[in-house]
Amino acid sequence: MRPLFFRHFRRFAWLGAFVLLAAPGIAQPSHGIAMYGQPALPPDFIALPYANPDAPRGGRLIEGNTGGFDSLNPFIRKGTVPWQLRFYAYESLMARNWDEPFTLYGLLAETVETGPDRSWVEFTLRDGARFSDGSPVTIEDVIWSFETLGTSGHPRYLGFWTQVEKIEQTGPRAVRLTFNEPNRELALIAGLRPILQKAQWQGRDFADGNIEDIPIGTGPYVVDSFEPGRLVVLRRNPDYWGADLPIRRGTANLDEIRIEFFGDENVMFEAFKAGVLNFYREANAEKWATQYDFPAVQSGQVVLSEITHQRPSGMTGFVMNTRRPQLSDWRVREALILAFNFPYINETITGGRQPRITSYFSNSDLGMREGPAKGRVRDLLLPFADSLPPGALDGYALPQGDTSPRNRGDLRRAVGLLEQAGWTVQDGVLRNAEGQPFQIEAVLRQGDKRMESVLQIYARALERLGITLTVRSIDNAQFTEREANTDFDLMPFRRDLSLSPGNEQRLYWGASNVDIPGTRNLMGVQSAAVDAMIDALLTAETRDDFTAAARALDRVLVSGRYVIPIWTTLTDRIAHAKTLRFPQETPIYGDRIGWMPDVWWSESKE
Repeated sequence: MRPLFFRHFRRFAWLGAFVLLAAPGIAQPSHGIAMYGQPALPPDFIALPYANPDAPRGGRLIEGNTGGFDSLNPFIRKGTVPWQLRFYAYESLMARNWDEPFTLYGLLAETVETGPDRSWVEFTLRDGARFSDGSPVTIEDVIWSFETLGTSGHPRYLGFWTQVEKIEQTGPRAVRLTFNEPNRELALIAGLRPILQKAQWQGRDFADGNIEDIPIGTGPYVVDSFEPGRLVVLRRNPDYWGADLPIRRGTANLDEIRIEFFGDENVMFEAFKAGVLNFYREANAEKWATQYDFPAVQSGQVVLSEITHQRPSGMTGFVMNTRRPQLSDWRVREALILAFNFPYINETITGGRQPRITSYFSNSDLGMREGPAKGRVRDLLLPFADSLPPGALDGYALPQGDTSPRNRGDLRRAVGLLEQAGWTVQDGVLRNAEGQPFQIEAVLRQGDKRMESVLQIYARALERLGITLTVRSIDNAQFTEREANTDFDLMPFRRDLSLSPGNEQRLYWGASNVDIPGTRNLMGVQSAAVDAMIDALLTAETRDDFTAAARALDRVLVSGRYVIPIWTTLTDRIAHAKTLRFPQETPIYGDRIGWMPDVWWSESKE
């Protein structure tokens, strides 16, 4: 693995051209924009460093999803949409290089310009940018897209729009956004907003519609056909406008992408083994080690690829809804974490092959350090000392657990914390002072067999504390609805985090999002310290200040005991047909959107 901050050193020569542009008060159009410093790729770059510009075209990818879908509009709250659609068929003004923490290069926009304080950003459209129906992308489309997504779109788009003071056309192909608060990331977030066609929605309600109402995009793929709940087929647009752009060279090589839907992971895996699918991601290290010796692997028709990465672990586990009275006390949540005997569960489910997530940004330089907070991190946290959860300043670590199923030591500690919080065991049942029993429900997507197995083990441990855990598996539509309405006690949880966390942190943990329908703040965090650390992230002007803010935020979130963390993986595991290939050089983010299927190709003779 190449070092993150030095891998592009060989390109240093061109950086001199940017010295004057970086001077205070000077703004010039540029081919790219980085969160910190200058873009690593020069203006005349040929292709992304992890793409093969000579990759052949053709072939197909057949991948699987569990559950179903009842919508093909990924930009509104209504309905359940195949998650891939947003990334395969639609584009934004700029696109990421996934080999840098957070840098964008022109896509629909030819250039980007911003002032030294990034209080505004201006994009100039490419003259040849086209929608999939051949019509040109106009400034009117851009402004309409920002306004519509910001007011009627999915909740993930709403917060950004409140930070825009105005949007205006400043030239035949130029648009400027002016922001109403200091936030260095807003210029980049603007560059990543999807651009849709205004004319398609004239006289129609964008936020409504049926499954046939598929937004027209500019991306390399279009929806070719679908069977509701079962199958979506995307085909590569032969007239795709951006095929020869450097940011697109060597990408979108596959002629067809099929997304098949299955009732659960086990059925989907069997379909892959039978050759129905030609691509499969495996998150379970134990399964990877023990169940991938089937005939197609032995014959070489299926290849097992392991991709290393440098991205943060993010957070995977079971989120606790602090809106529920029995989960509002940190001592109760700590007791529930103590009862989750990770070593025993990990050994049972993954064979002990996957390490535990230790914090939201673990496996990266942004993760909190062991022991007491020091230096700039401590300085950021001290103003909130009276309201911080225990451990934020002095240090917090997850319980060690026990390889035996009983885990007596941690359960004793859990009993003590529950008693402090007013819960005592009466006739074998944990009750509060009013005599109400401690009962919680965990909701799962139907077919999530692995998490069901985890919760069954966990329920037996909670029984020893007098707690009743009910595990309820529900269909995809019900799960989505209950998640959107925060109608749960416990729920499987995943938040992918990047090497450049920013505005999305407000969506995930900001107090202003707690009561918004469809909120991403599932745990219900309401913390002045969390909000302040996010503000520090967004206004940091140096990498050191940014890192300190991320580590401080990590401390407050972990010590808040909002999630019962499970395992992570330092390697991405992909099983695929031998005809599906990818370049030898992989990006620092590993197997994430922007790499698969973007830079893969097929050597099939089909």
